[in-house]
Amino acid sequence: MERFGGKMKTGDFFLVILTACLVIFGIVMVFSSSYYTAINERGDPYYFLKRDVVWAALGLCLMYATTFLDYRVYAKMAPHIMAASVVLLALIFTPLGITRNYATRWLGAEGFPLTVMPGEIAKIAVIIFVSWYLASDPGRIRSLTRGILPLMGLCAVCAGLIIKQPNLSTAITVSCIIVGIMFVAGLNTFYLAGLAGTGAAVVFGLIFSDKTGYWFGRFTSFLDPFADPVNSGYQAVQSLLALGSGGIFGLGLGKGLQKNLYLPEPQNDFILAIIGEELGFIGCILLFAAYVLLIWRGVHIALGAPDMFGTLLASGITIMVAVQVLLNIAVVTSSLPPTGITLPFVSYGGNALMLFMGSMGILINISRHSARWPQ
Repeated sequence: MERFGGKMKTGDFFLVILTACLVIFGIVMVFSSSYYTAINERGDPYYFLKRDVVWAALGLCLMYATTFLDYRVYAKMAPHIMAASVVLLALIFTPLGITRNYATRWLGAEGFPLTVMPGEIAKIAVIIFVSWYLASDPGRIRSLTRGILPLMGLCAVCAGLIIKQPNLSTAITVSCIIVGIMFVAGLNTFYLAGLAGTGAAVVFGLIFSDKTGYWFGRFTSFLDPFADPVNSGYQAVQSLLALGSGGIFGLGLGKGLQKNLYLPEPQNDFILAIIGEELGFIGCILLFAAYVLLIWRGVHIALGAPDMFGTLLASGITIMVAVQVLLNIAVVTSSLPPTGITLPFVSYGGNALMLFMGSMGILINISRHSARWPQ
């Protein structure tokens, strides 16, 4: 263990507590929200609970490993990690890709219990690569040809492969991570505004390019989900009904109604709706407060990192969590179209849970090296 100023540096213990609380809360809510779905689809009310506990245990092992693995090791492997991530994204469009609910987002073999989501891996891959790329030569962020254009090319490749799945929310998350790290590294505000405008134009161009297609249907349904409550607006309507019926204090843990086969996949993207129904507005606010505290710790660790790579790496992880929380809240409240974005640490999903917990381990490791720690 490292020492600083005569004191043992164990890292950000508060971050460990926050992560543990969110994961445990997620396991409880996955069980509550998936009970009837598990009976209906699997014949076992504990199916999703058991799998979520296993994934949480694996995530804990990964978090432990990344906590004690020097974060500077990732800089040496950054190009290889990024190349492997792009290959995995491309493999989705081969026979190894698995299609579920009209989307091909998984790699694996039929009948094999474990699958891989390359889109989730791409998030941490771009964080490591962009952090290394800009930290290895800080002058790149001020160069259009050596810094901005190459990273925008990377963004186009990753986002393009993810959009083809289709998975717009993950593509937006990856793009926000890349641009966010560039901003922290010193991206000129003029270029930042240009990138934001270009990104918005691409998204709207994708939506309106085919008014009979998948994206346009998703976009128009969220604008007024009650206009077609039994087809395109069904999921958003059920989500809003769940949130509305919860009121201030909720119906009580386990007593929600929308999870009784009304709201599709309540343990995944729309678990926040079940939280709102069972724990009410107060429960949602407490959950949001936990996320705010976690993001604050991430910013604190980024500011105290001993080198630029550590600062950008911690910033990228914090941006990833913040963007995903905001997108999930927006989707569940019908402020954005349903796009398949999970709520960090809480939604059911093994790949996402493991990678988020592993990312927290990286943050803790950076804090253990920080010259400003403890404060």
